[in-house]
Amino acid sequence: MSAGPVHVSVLLAEAVEGLAIRPGGIYVDGTFGRGGHSRAILARLGEQGRLVAIDRDPAAIEVGRGIVDARFELVHAPFSELDEVLDELGIEAVDGVLFDLGVSSPQLDEAERGMSFRFDAPLDMRMDPSRGQTVAQWLEQASVAEITEVLRDYGEERFAYAIAKAIAAARTGGAVATTRQLAEIVEKAVRTREPGQHPATRSFQALRIYINQELEELALVLPKAVSRLLPGGRLAVISFHSLEDRIVKRFMRDESRPPQLPARLPLRADQLPRPRLRLVGRALRPSAAEVVENPRARSAVLRVAERVGEAA
Repeated sequence: MSAGPVHVSVLLAEAVEGLAIRPGGIYVDGTFGRGGHSRAILARLGEQGRLVAIDRDPAAIEVGRGIVDARFELVHAPFSELDEVLDELGIEAVDGVLFDLGVSSPQLDEAERGMSFRFDAPLDMRMDPSRGQTVAQWLEQASVAEITEVLRDYGEERFAYAIAKAIAAARTGGAVATTRQLAEIVEKAVRTREPGQHPATRSFQALRIYINQELEELALVLPKAVSRLLPGGRLAVISFHSLEDRIVKRFMRDESRPPQLPARLPLRADQLPRPRLRLVGRALRPSAAEVVENPRARSAVLRVAERVGEAA
C-alpha cells in the first residue's frame, strides 16, 4: 500500500470527554479507523472496563490487531450491524457509543482505494474492498437519471445532470475505470466552481457516500445505539458532511422530545411517555488551532446526547 500521513482523530478530547467514561463501563467505538478514539477510551477505563470497536475497513482491522489489551475487542463489520455484534459478544447494554463518521485520512491518501482525484487509480471507493461493487462497476450500468440523482442528493452538485450525461457519453468509448478519467470528465462538464475547490470534489464525495451507503448506515445505527444505552449512557457522533450532521441533529432532537401522540388524548403531563435522550451541551466544532494543524477537521461537528429513563 502507498504510504500516507498518520490519521489524526478529530475532536479527540472533546468526544471522549462527551462520553463521560465510567471506569468499569462498557463502550463501543463504532468507527475504529486508526484507533485514536479507542486508545483514548482505553486510557480512561479501569481494569473492569470493556471496549468493543467496530470497523468495516480491513486495513483498520489490521491496525487494530496491534492493540493487545484484555479489555478490547475489535470486530470487522459495518456499524449498522451493531446489534448483531453485541449479541455475538453477549453484551446486552452499554455505557456509551461513539461514531466518527466519514472517511479517514489513510483511506483518502492510499491511492489504490480510489477515493481521491489526487491520484490516478482504479475507481473503487469501497470502504470494505471485500464487499459490494466498485464505483466503476456501478457507473458502467447506471442510467443518466440514476447518476444525476446520486450526484444531486449525496453531493449537492448543481451540475449533476450535465456530469451524468458526460459520464454516459464517455463510457460509450469504454468503461470509466480510473479516478483520473472521472475527474477529467467532471472537470469538462462543470462550468464554474467555488474558488479553491476542484470541480470533481462534490462528485467524488457523492459517489463515495452512495457506494458505501453511508447515510443509510447512519440512519440504521442511531436508533440501535440508543436502544443499547443504559440510563445515563452517552451517544457521541462526529460528522463531517452537512447531510450526515442533518441526520444526527434531527435524530437527537426528535429523541429528546416526548413522542407525538394523537391530539386531545386525555393524558396529564406526568403520564406522557418520556423522551429517550437528553441533549448534552451544544454542537462542538474544532478550534482554530486544530483546523490549522489538521485542515480536514474544518467541517467536523460533534453532538452528544444522554439516555434517560429505563433502557429499552
